[in-house]
Amino acid sequence: MLYNRLYHISRGEAMEYLLSQVIFSFIASAGFGVIFNAPRNSLIHCGFVGMVGWISYILLADSGVDPVIASFVGAFAVALVGHIMAKRFRMPMIIFSVAGIIPLVPGGLAYNAMRQVAENDYLGAIPLAAKAFMISGAIAMGLVFAEVLVQIVMKAFRKQSVAAGNEVGK
Repeated sequence: MLYNRLYHISRGEAMEYLLSQVIFSFIASAGFGVIFNAPRNSLIHCGFVGMVGWISYILLADSGVDPVIASFVGAFAVALVGHIMAKRFRMPMIIFSVAGIIPLVPGGLAYNAMRQVAENDYLGAIPLAAKAFMISGAIAMGLVFAEVLVQIVMKAFRKQSVAAGNEVGK
């Protein structure tokens, strides 16, 4: 159950909320794929990758999980699905991961922090900037951890296939 945002609304309103999150995150990621000159035939996949990452984030964040941890999980999901798409469609993974992390970037927090600085409210800017920095770090860590996990799994598969090949040759 989504406690924070969806606790006091009906089931239909909750589904409408989640559906709008799915649609808009897909559009945002596919749109940034266009801006970053991703190949035209990969734009749907870029949108899907961003949608998976954002839904991972929003389900956790709306359930009361800290936004930093939710951002880590969202970025981890983006990287894993991006790797799958890259292997499946024989394209560089960066095409999918760059467009996919866009919905997770804490632009609103960074903007508010800079607005507080411009208004000479430095004490108000510090927590906002710190939160934006932590979320940005969590996104980077999620991408790196997924990359490391994929490399470990691929290395294990290669060892297994080499061992199986040696068994067949005997």
